[in-house]
Amino acid sequence: MCTRVARLRGAELVIGVDLVPERLERARRNDVEALDLTEHDDIAATIRELTGGRGPDSVIDAVGMEAHGSPGGKLAQQMAALLPDGAQARLMEKAGVDRLAALHLAIDIVRRGGTISLAGVYGGMADPLPMMVLFDKQIQLRMGQANVRRWVDDIMPLLSGDGDPLGVDHFATHRVPLDEAPQAYANFQQKKDGTVKVSAQALT
Repeated sequence: MCTRVARLRGAELVIGVDLVPERLERARRNDVEALDLTEHDDIAATIRELTGGRGPDSVIDAVGMEAHGSPGGKLAQQMAALLPDGAQARLMEKAGVDRLAALHLAIDIVRRGGTISLAGVYGGMADPLPMMVLFDKQIQLRMGQANVRRWVDDIMPLLSGDGDPLGVDHFATHRVPLDEAPQAYANFQQKKDGTVKVSAQALT
């Protein structure tokens, strides 16, 4: 969806990086330069080459919480879930269960003076950020909760107006009744059956 919004706002070159074939194919259908992370030894060099050596003006880290892709992170979260709330919070703060690979890549590839927006979720606090790099490159770092009410008037015409410019009417890859939602979301996490986006609805 980030790439669709970038296209709608007039970006000349939109690059998407992913590991999931179905998501890559969806991006390519929307005129996005979709790069499979597994096919590039140096993805940062590839992206710099595509941008004339300069790097993208803006980078969006939309990785979500990476723990299910990290065995160590997954184990730490499972262990934390067994502890009392206070001890659980301390473990999450100290363990640094997030893999910060996507964020470090964003810092590496964004142009000097560019912007990184974090739509991902980072729960751990142990991994330090490369503050000198952020300072030297004069990077703007944007993050936080979605200010939904602030943007309703801008967003609603894109969702309910004519033309469906973001393709939301057909964005879901799977539509299931509410009682099948747990299995559908398990399929999403396990990358089964081409599950990219699930729409679960109560039947009336």
